[in-house]
Amino acid sequence: MQAAERLLERYAAGERNFRDLDLFRADLNGADLSGASFFRANLFGANLFRANLIGVTFYNATLIGANLYCANLSGADLSGANLTCAHCEGADLSGADLTAADLGGVDFSHANLSYANLTRSNLMRASLVNTKLDHTNFTGADLKWANLNDAQLSEAQVRSAQFAHAIGLTPELQARLQEEGAIISA
Repeated sequence: MQAAERLLERYAAGERNFRDLDLFRADLNGADLSGASFFRANLFGANLFRANLIGVTFYNATLIGANLYCANLSGADLSGANLTCAHCEGADLSGADLTAADLGGVDFSHANLSYANLTRSNLMRASLVNTKLDHTNFTGADLKWANLNDAQLSEAQVRSAQFAHAIGLTPELQARLQEEGAIISA
């Protein structure tokens, strides 16, 4: 039996703690795992396409290259997680905690990160094209070389956030971000 099948059986039986579980390249396409805890779990390259992950804990988990396309991660705890080069296009991460997460190269195109906490996270070279970033906390985050074309960035907290070489920042937006404490130049 594959790890994904065992996980789904355990979840169906009421188990929610999957701490340190190895789900390397697991296929969890469309799975409902809401409320589960994957503390320090390995989900490297896992397929979580359209999965229901509302309120899931991925604290310090490895999700490098994971497919989270259109997944619902609203209210999830991804603090300290490594999502380098993950695919999060169209995902709902509203209210998610991504404090100190490694999000380098992640594609968040058309995703919802409203009210998310990205304090001290690494978003270098991330794609935030047409992403909802209203009320998002970027305090101390690194957004160097990030693509912010058509991003909806209103009432975000940007104190000490690095936006050097970010793509898609209009002169007006650069001025506003700088006025709010962001670092625009290298």
